[in-house]
Amino acid sequence: MCGIIGYVGKSEAVPILLDGLERLEYRGYDSAGVAVVSPSNTLQVVKTKGRLSVLREHLDAQDPLCGTIGIGHTRWATHGEPNDTNAHPHVGSDGKIAVVHNGIIENYLEIRASLERKGIPFHSETDTEVIAQLLEYYYKKLGNIMNAVYAVLGRIEGAYAMGILCEDFPGQMIAARKDAPLLIGYGEDGNFIASDVTALLAHTRTVTYMEDGEVAVLTGDSVQIYDRERSPITKERHTVDWDVSAAEKGGYAHFMLKEIMEQGEAVRKTISPRIKDGRIFIEELAGMEGYLEGLRKICIVACGSAFHVGMVGKYVLERLLRIPVDAYLASEFRYSEPLLGDDTLVIVISQSGETLDSMAALREAKKRGSKVLSIVNVVGSSIARESDITLYTWAGPEIAVATTKAYTTQMALLILLGVYCADMNGRISEEEYKTILADFLALPEKVDEVLKNIEAYQKAASRYFNQNSVFYIGRNLDYALGLEGSLKLKEISYIHSESYAAGELKHGTISLIEPGTLVISLATYAPLLEKTRSNIVEVRARGADVIVVATEETAPAVKDQADELLVIPNTHRLLQPVLAVIPLQLFAYYVALNRGCDIDKPRNLAKSVTVE
Repeated sequence: MCGIIGYVGKSEAVPILLDGLERLEYRGYDSAGVAVVSPSNTLQVVKTKGRLSVLREHLDAQDPLCGTIGIGHTRWATHGEPNDTNAHPHVGSDGKIAVVHNGIIENYLEIRASLERKGIPFHSETDTEVIAQLLEYYYKKLGNIMNAVYAVLGRIEGAYAMGILCEDFPGQMIAARKDAPLLIGYGEDGNFIASDVTALLAHTRTVTYMEDGEVAVLTGDSVQIYDRERSPITKERHTVDWDVSAAEKGGYAHFMLKEIMEQGEAVRKTISPRIKDGRIFIEELAGMEGYLEGLRKICIVACGSAFHVGMVGKYVLERLLRIPVDAYLASEFRYSEPLLGDDTLVIVISQSGETLDSMAALREAKKRGSKVLSIVNVVGSSIARESDITLYTWAGPEIAVATTKAYTTQMALLILLGVYCADMNGRISEEEYKTILADFLALPEKVDEVLKNIEAYQKAASRYFNQNSVFYIGRNLDYALGLEGSLKLKEISYIHSESYAAGELKHGTISLIEPGTLVISLATYAPLLEKTRSNIVEVRARGADVIVVATEETAPAVKDQADELLVIPNTHRLLQPVLAVIPLQLFAYYVALNRGCDIDKPRNLAKSVTVE
């Protein structure tokens, strides 16, 4: 959940490190720091509590750090409160070795106690300091830095991505990885490590993705990677085709707004390559007709917003394929002893492709004999590499912590997958297939149409941004959609918000409704419109204010019960959530804007959750 950048080459390291950290700040922003080896081979470390801007000010106020090799880190605290001492990089007691680290060392207390008994002092509350102190201990004992690194890796337990500097080797940087993302970048003037490719786009597009157990040694003109047994290995290099401008705001006030407004094009990039000659064709599934016909169950596994995609997918895939579909929180899946086998497909959804709980669920599914299909955005990510089948959304980089276009493209791709499988298995009529296909092709333009109604979302937000508690209600697909709308609001505005299946109101929740309570009712699912309308009447009778999201088809039936009515275009009912989520995203955005919140970097959150 933190950000790592490292550079070794011919240029001054600090500007490169700060630029990379700025692009990684969405991964963690409660403290930041850099370590550089000076031309006189002295390790220099500067780190501070707070945003990256505080670190920049601190560096500007002192003599500049000089050196062409360095590591940087932006932190999201797991062990120890955010302060200068707990910030990375961490340095061993002799001041020779500096470490930046993402992940969690599970046995750090045991190692710390062992080192303290040997008289080694500790200064921070972090698990990462254990790595630095243990490295120095083994370096002094073994007299070889690589022997020390492997000794440490053999002793620590947990997840890690780390960058290491030793002042005795001033032109060399070491990287190691297990269960946390880390990649290597190859540049003209030097080489890089980073936890996310966005940190490197301004410098290189040629990267290698490190695998679990690998260690890399980087100099300005070489990279050598080793496996668990310390044998040198050669790895494939990949070219990243993301445009660097896609990771910049491009004139928008916030990345979140930019990414909301990009959703029409993002959906187009997701679906267009998979529709050819009037049919849906998913190349990654070619030749798997027999396997797909034999499926008896599907499990969708994900976290956060991706789980909400899975909830939509449960309704859609069961309707299309007529087999049981369950949506699981990844953090619960692997501990629930799931009933899996070779007739069960496990679909893992993750924007980053590095979500630790989802990765663990993937491995559990494969261990129990199921094939795993992943839907991810980041090419070469861990989940993508370990899945049997990987479908990329091609949404481009998403920088705001609260996901928007990644969610929308994941949902569009999952629905497209369902229609493709239903057609392959003969479970959808040709008439309905053609109708859905036509609506898929029209979907990007309809997304853009929804985005033109900005004034309506601004008006609703300006009226209700001072609420203390908000409730979302809906039925069927609208209930699944409400989960995401509620999460968006609480993530970036800090307003308490809950989503409920509308039919459950009378089973306890309606006791919370009082005059002035805001209820956001989703009324886009036409088959249950009358029941949804009855639920709206119920909450209005208790004094609630109601914002209704409806379609052109359903709006006439609910407009008289709405204090604010947000209308979206008609599309096939299975595709309706792709359009209906956009008003919820924009409402949350403008509420947070009115409340003066830090929209792109909401408190206590980070973009990629790589710890359990």
